[in-house]
Amino acid sequence: MNPKKPNCSPKIHALAFILYQIATAATAITAFSLTNETDYQALLAFKGQIASDPSDALSSWNDSIHFCAWTGVICGKKHQRVTQLLLPSLQLAGPLSPYIWNLTFLRVLDLDDNHFKGVLLEEIGQLSRLQNLALSNNSFEGELPRNLTNCADLRGLYLYGNNLKGQIPDELGSLMKLTELGLTLNNFTGEIPSVLGNLSTLTGLDLSENPLRGSIPPQLGYLSNLEFLQLGFNDLSGHIPTSLYNISSIQTFALSENNLSGSLPSYLFLAFPKLEGLYLGGNKFSGLVPSSIANASRAVLIFFAKNALVGPVPSDLGGLTNLQRFNLEENNLGTEEGDDLSFLTSLTNCSKLQELSVDNNRLKGVLPDSVANLSSTLGVFNIYRNLMSGSIPSGIGNLVNLQFLSLGENMLTGRIPGSIVKLSKLQRLYLNQNNLSGMIPSTLGNMTSLSELVLEYNRLEGTIPASLGDCTHLSLLDIDENLLVGVMPPELFGVSSILFLSLAGNHFTGPIPSLVGNLANLQRLDVSENNMSGEIPSTLGDCLVLEYLYLGGNRFSGTIPPSMSNLRSLTVLDLSRNNFSGQIPGFLTDIRFIESLNLSFNKFEGEVPNRGIFRNLTAVSVVGNIGLCGGPPSLQLPNCKERATSQRIVLVITVPISIFSLLVGIIAIILYRSKRSKSGTASPSSTEDQHPKLSYGELSRATNGFSPTNMIGEGSFGAVYKGVLSSNGQNVAVKVLKLEELGAGRSFMAECAALRNIRHRNLVKIITSCSGVDFRGEDFKALVFEFMPNGSLDKWLHPVPDEIGGPEDNTRLSVTQRLNVAVDVATAVVYLHHQCQTPIVHSDLKPSNVLLDGDFSAHVSDFGLSKFLKVKASGTQSSSIGIRGTIGYVAPEYGVGGEVSTRGDTYSFGILLLELFTGKRPTDPMFSVEFDLRGFVERSIPDGLNHVLDPLLFLGRVQGNLQQCLLKVLRVGLMCSAAQPNERMNIGEAAAELQKARDVLQVRRRRNRA
Repeated sequence: MNPKKPNCSPKIHALAFILYQIATAATAITAFSLTNETDYQALLAFKGQIASDPSDALSSWNDSIHFCAWTGVICGKKHQRVTQLLLPSLQLAGPLSPYIWNLTFLRVLDLDDNHFKGVLLEEIGQLSRLQNLALSNNSFEGELPRNLTNCADLRGLYLYGNNLKGQIPDELGSLMKLTELGLTLNNFTGEIPSVLGNLSTLTGLDLSENPLRGSIPPQLGYLSNLEFLQLGFNDLSGHIPTSLYNISSIQTFALSENNLSGSLPSYLFLAFPKLEGLYLGGNKFSGLVPSSIANASRAVLIFFAKNALVGPVPSDLGGLTNLQRFNLEENNLGTEEGDDLSFLTSLTNCSKLQELSVDNNRLKGVLPDSVANLSSTLGVFNIYRNLMSGSIPSGIGNLVNLQFLSLGENMLTGRIPGSIVKLSKLQRLYLNQNNLSGMIPSTLGNMTSLSELVLEYNRLEGTIPASLGDCTHLSLLDIDENLLVGVMPPELFGVSSILFLSLAGNHFTGPIPSLVGNLANLQRLDVSENNMSGEIPSTLGDCLVLEYLYLGGNRFSGTIPPSMSNLRSLTVLDLSRNNFSGQIPGFLTDIRFIESLNLSFNKFEGEVPNRGIFRNLTAVSVVGNIGLCGGPPSLQLPNCKERATSQRIVLVITVPISIFSLLVGIIAIILYRSKRSKSGTASPSSTEDQHPKLSYGELSRATNGFSPTNMIGEGSFGAVYKGVLSSNGQNVAVKVLKLEELGAGRSFMAECAALRNIRHRNLVKIITSCSGVDFRGEDFKALVFEFMPNGSLDKWLHPVPDEIGGPEDNTRLSVTQRLNVAVDVATAVVYLHHQCQTPIVHSDLKPSNVLLDGDFSAHVSDFGLSKFLKVKASGTQSSSIGIRGTIGYVAPEYGVGGEVSTRGDTYSFGILLLELFTGKRPTDPMFSVEFDLRGFVERSIPDGLNHVLDPLLFLGRVQGNLQQCLLKVLRVGLMCSAAQPNERMNIGEAAAELQKARDVLQVRRRRNRA
């Protein structure tokens, strides 16, 4: 029996199909609702992590509207899924929620310019549809996730301005659709991955401002579509790969501030026909400026600054019609022929030119009149520090949009043209260190935008124009070292914006105007080396931010006003070489930041404070004030008497007694010495009672029998041995006289006489002397000094490997140490010449007679040739006794029978100073009668400063404050070593100038630390 078939009518089939479709649709709707909810929850989680939303940008993110309508959210129309999240520049702060990576339909994520932080998580790889990721200028950290390779559709990756670190992952080389990669301003290390050369679609690559190292991979030359290459401000080295010159699409080529080297190909601008911006500054490129620069018709910006380029600047630049900024500063451009400025004429065709900087080169020639035809859009014209001559063209006034004009440190002559007043927008004018003459134009007062006016080191005459008081934006006025006269105009002190006012080295007279208190922002005031007089105005105390005050070398008088206690920011105070009187105020010890205090050569009296700055020997100078007493023992001032009246009584009573006692003592010593000499036993000579008495035997044991291994120096009259006293373990230096040498005995007596009467922190300290016979019965004379562990200055300037007492390998004296030595030696000579009861001429100043202690403080030694001077009726000091010094250091007048004088020491000091900074002895084989050390320096500075400096300083190219400091030092050396004695600088002035140079150097160091 057959079963019955079911009755499946068409209606039943239709019903079943409809039910199936309904079920399927319900399932799809359920799935859609779930994924839409995922985006919704991810956005809420994102908002929940925001700690700060100052503009309430996310206030719309609530249930009142659909999330696709929230601020910054864009959804796809088909599925209502989030495809773009655009929240740039809203100052949002907080960590980035990890749920953001659940937005799997996201194509664009732009959170640029906010304050997001935290690590970029690996979950970023879930965004497989992502095309643009922009997280720049936030605070993301950690390493770049390597699974970014899952984002295969990525076109733009912008992560600049974060704290990302580690190496740039090689995996980025697989993002084959990437067109722009921006990783600048992070902390990526290592080398540039060569696999980036696989990104054939890349148009922009920016890896600048990271500490990347190594060379530029040649594989980057495969990026045939590249338009922007920016690798600047890294630590890249080597040459530019030639393969990069195959990328003809390049528009911006930026490799500035690396360590790249080699020459630039002459065809560079032909290789990059679309070039608009070339940035190669701050490297070590050498050779010529590429001649093809004439073809750079699209170039807007060209920077070759801070390299080692040589030769001429190409003169066919007229075709660069789009050029706006042209910078060749700090190279070695120039020729011997001297016609190096013709390129300026060709630039007159560049009508869009805004900046022209060729400063710090060796360009010679006359500044052409054609500069008047440069573009009226020119805002910066900088030819500072070249070899330019001629006068300033009167047509300079045509450059009406100039804001910065710098022609300083050249060889310009003539007057400052009156047409310069047409530059009404000028803010900074530098004409310093030329040979300009005439008067300062009074019309400069019409340049009301002027903020910096620098005219120092010229030959300008007349007075300071009162009209400068109309320059209400003036912050810097520097007219040092001119021939200006008159008083300071009161109008100048109505310009409250002045920060730096420097008028030193002129012939100004009169007092400091009381209106100085109006300069509430004044940080530096320098009126040193003038003829000014009067008292310090009490209103100076109103300059509350004043840091540097130089009043030295004038005729100021009176006391230091109490109002100066308000100057709590004071760093340097120089009142030297004036007529100030009264007591040194105690408030100077309470100024917290003061680093240098020079009160020398005044009429101060009374007790010196014993705390604060006064306990720093290298920072304070009070020499030349005969009325001072007390203070720290290291200043070696006499003890203060309690009452002046009792002091006079004591003197009346004690002086006759003292004279009588002294005569008796001398007779007793002579008799005692005579007896000891006859007994055959060495005995100490009479120095001072507190000096220990040492016999020949004790000195022999201390020096291991005067062993050659203990010898640390040898001169004409004696040898010096290092020793250790058995009585107290003290390290000493024992100078044993070579009595067989003619004059050695006189040298011993001269040194004893000098050292018995002097005491100063920068003079070698004698411990005792010994005069008698040795174990063989032969005469023996020795001086025992405090041991100086760093040996002589000579051994540091001219090191000999493995020499005893010399510096170790790779050890050298820094600029600061050398300058400290110079100040120390000058201070010691000032003491010998001006502060001893009878002036003393050392007669043999040279590096081998300057010893360095453990802190590298300098101590002048070897007084074997020293002489006490007698005072003539005219008041001058001299001695008719002949003198022997050291060839190269001895004053030239001594060679023709001239009298011994303090000026002879000044000459020797000048030569020592030049040697200290050039590293060259005056007897160097390179010198001759016609060309000596002094001539070498004189002919070389200022332009050849780098050529004369000691290579052991390793300074590179010297500029800025350091250059000013070194030039000042060398000029002091030249003035001290002038051939004619009456043309030499006073040693007191030399010491003050060196102190000022050290102040300049300290300013530089503080700026570097800042």
